[in-house]
Amino acid sequence: MIRIEQLSMDLPDFSLNNVDIHVREGEFFALLGPTGAGKTLILESVAGVGPVHSGRIFVDGAEITRLPPERRGVGIVYQDAGLFPHLNVEKNIAYGLRYQKKTEKKRLDWVKWLMERFGIAPLAGRSVENLSGGEKQRVALARALSVKPRVLLLDEPLSALDPAFREDLRNLLKELHSQLSLTCLMVTHDFSEALFLSQRAAVLNKGGVEQCGGVKDIFNRPASPFVAHFVGMKNVFPACGENGQVRVDCLNLSMPSNGRPEPKYAAVRPEHLLLLERKPVQDNQFGLFPAEIRGMVDYGIFCEVLLDYQDQTLVAAAAKSALMSMGLDAGAKVWVEIPQDRIHFF
Repeated sequence: MIRIEQLSMDLPDFSLNNVDIHVREGEFFALLGPTGAGKTLILESVAGVGPVHSGRIFVDGAEITRLPPERRGVGIVYQDAGLFPHLNVEKNIAYGLRYQKKTEKKRLDWVKWLMERFGIAPLAGRSVENLSGGEKQRVALARALSVKPRVLLLDEPLSALDPAFREDLRNLLKELHSQLSLTCLMVTHDFSEALFLSQRAAVLNKGGVEQCGGVKDIFNRPASPFVAHFVGMKNVFPACGENGQVRVDCLNLSMPSNGRPEPKYAAVRPEHLLLLERKPVQDNQFGLFPAEIRGMVDYGIFCEVLLDYQDQTLVAAAAKSALMSMGLDAGAKVWVEIPQDRIHFF
């Protein structure tokens, strides 16, 4: 549906480097990465409002690289909604329909359906300047969908909303994507949003694609230290392989390679580190070592636990209730177990 080939840009303080992305028809695809990675530049290139120095962009098999925005068949929603302040809610949504060859009744019926579907029908005559952030984003989404675009582009649509509005709008986006068979390309720095909404994603870093694939595959099997940290796999260590074994020397770990390619790194998610009050009776378990708790970061129902082991710092995650029942706090000595099947090598 959307095919981006060798997209490059050279700006004064940033370069986009030969980006290749393919979004399938009916797919929800996320462009992930930190601020300044190039996500919005790619989105605006597809929309026709950003520069393309080299490369090509296709939608539905037709090249749109040099087409003006109004001929691309895409709708776009920005983080700040970008509504027309001089128009009320209903007129904002209907704005793109004014040149379509439809009867007035059909246009009004379609706008009414959108307002009802987005839960903003009671706001039809209200000025958009008097709306909450969540209401503005609903209007912006309805306006983008009013022209029935082939592709819906979303630039951080949820990031400026408070948690309650964010969850409501996220659920609505998921429903509409399924109901209307939308092809969506969304920019976000929040991996949890991508996990909830997207089937596939590309992780960008400094203008290049670090990894592209299924969202769950990226989450469980990051391909680089950057992606590992981005998806919350905070424990990343050098690894090596020889003589049919893979080793993580800094943790004194060794195991059969089982035919896997020679790795450069090993990574473990914080929630997969098990904290034990005392050394098990059977101490020949794989991945078992003593550590000291340096500190804790309280996130409400769970805590991140910072651990010192020799010259390494590890990060574990555990339920606050479990830590309290064990009486663990900063300075406490614990035993740490890393299950062998929870280590990701790459």
